[in-house]
Amino acid sequence: MISYILRRLVTAVLILFGASFIVYMMTAFSGDPLGDLYGVPNSERLIAARVEALNLDTPPVLRYFDWLGGALGCLAPFAGTCDLGVTVEGQQVTTLLAGAMAQTILLVTAGTVLAIVIGITLGIVSALRQYSGLDYGVTFFTFLCFSLPSFWLAVLLKEFVAISFNNFLLDPVASWATILALAALVGLGWYVASFGARRTRLLLGLAGFVLTAAVLWFLLATNWFQQPALGIPLIGLTGMLVAVVATFLLAGLRNRRALRAGLATVAAGLVLYFPLQAVLAGGGLPRVLLLLVAMGALGAGIGWAFGGHDRGQGVRVAAITGVLVMGLVVLDRFMQAWPEYLDHGRIRGRPIATAGSTTPGMSGDFWMTGLDLFTHLLLPTIALTLLALASYSRYSRASMLEIMNQDYVRTARAKGVSERSVVTRHAFRNALIPLATLVAYDIGALIGGAIITEQVFAFTGMGQLFVSSVHNVDPNPVMGVFLVTGIVAMVFNLVADLVYSVLDPRVRVKA
Repeated sequence: MISYILRRLVTAVLILFGASFIVYMMTAFSGDPLGDLYGVPNSERLIAARVEALNLDTPPVLRYFDWLGGALGCLAPFAGTCDLGVTVEGQQVTTLLAGAMAQTILLVTAGTVLAIVIGITLGIVSALRQYSGLDYGVTFFTFLCFSLPSFWLAVLLKEFVAISFNNFLLDPVASWATILALAALVGLGWYVASFGARRTRLLLGLAGFVLTAAVLWFLLATNWFQQPALGIPLIGLTGMLVAVVATFLLAGLRNRRALRAGLATVAAGLVLYFPLQAVLAGGGLPRVLLLLVAMGALGAGIGWAFGGHDRGQGVRVAAITGVLVMGLVVLDRFMQAWPEYLDHGRIRGRPIATAGSTTPGMSGDFWMTGLDLFTHLLLPTIALTLLALASYSRYSRASMLEIMNQDYVRTARAKGVSERSVVTRHAFRNALIPLATLVAYDIGALIGGAIITEQVFAFTGMGQLFVSSVHNVDPNPVMGVFLVTGIVAMVFNLVADLVYSVLDPRVRVKA
């Protein structure tokens, strides 16, 4: 294994070296980096300064090796000082690259994770309900998202999710016609997503209609949109649902000990709700992460205490339930800061942002700044998620359908293995193998920047830096972006190859 990794790393270095040389030459010969200075006042002095700063009096081939020497210092500090050169404006590329990377990672992380989770889930569910209304609905939705131009989707989100919703928040009222129309739409979704006899599906659709109408009426009547909260009732109900789902997926509902361990963890979270308010008052990301870990550990302890023939299942169910319950408590604390954020002088009742990563001049504690970050990332995250989930959904559906027809799946069913175990233990794991390559490729591509999304939502990330540098015939920032993107892509492709052997015991990486 070690020799294989070393061989892959050596190969990656050689590929990166050759590709970087080609990219540098293409950028250097793509235009004149002095073109914007011709004819301006003091042009001779400005041209001389830029020639000296960028070493333009040296042939591009030699300039590449000068750049390579500084880049080696970034990859291996013992090889020298990290120096990626300067831009045509005289800015240090390392400083510019650090800011662009932070913006890009901030922008794409949530969208990528949500696209992977939601896309794979939709693909698996549609495969298990092949040729059903749900399957056709998911297929239509994912291909619709895949076919939408990103800039048009971004404009629609700005218009309806930001501008229209901000207008609604100024006076959150809705007519009964609007409530019933939305409830009917959700009820139709319940009907399409359900399966079984027509009568059962109609009853589920009617239940979805009534429940949605009741929830919307309650939210409007209590002014929930301006003063949101979860509180103990909603945390308790959601936590019990999480415990049931986690038990079903990880242990099966027949494992009553695991279910009771999950419900006991929910009860422990509710008991700790009020003491935790004082702990959360100080805020801070380290404190929140510590509480999540502590609640997961408490859940694991509760699962272990309940015992049973398979304590591991109880431990996993209770630990996951504990983390998610603590997440609900943290979410409730963010909601408590919402009215103050809404009334802030920089927000003025219009919280959903359409551009940038933060509100200029915004100040406040951890909860206020966290809400500000959320409202700025909401639209681009939705855009990236909708655009990317189609491929994950289609790949996971096709892979799951192929796996479910394999001999070992039929053998497991013939031996009496429950359908839950067949899906989660036998099929799901192997269905992820083709997706490992897709995920690795997408992460490497997204780190390079979501160019159109960054442009529409005014994020100065890696994509914008790359485009502007190519336009200015500025090789140094172009090479900085290429270096980061290339390294990330190669690392994640290596990780994907190693993940194959973890997901499928039949796959072995040989030295």
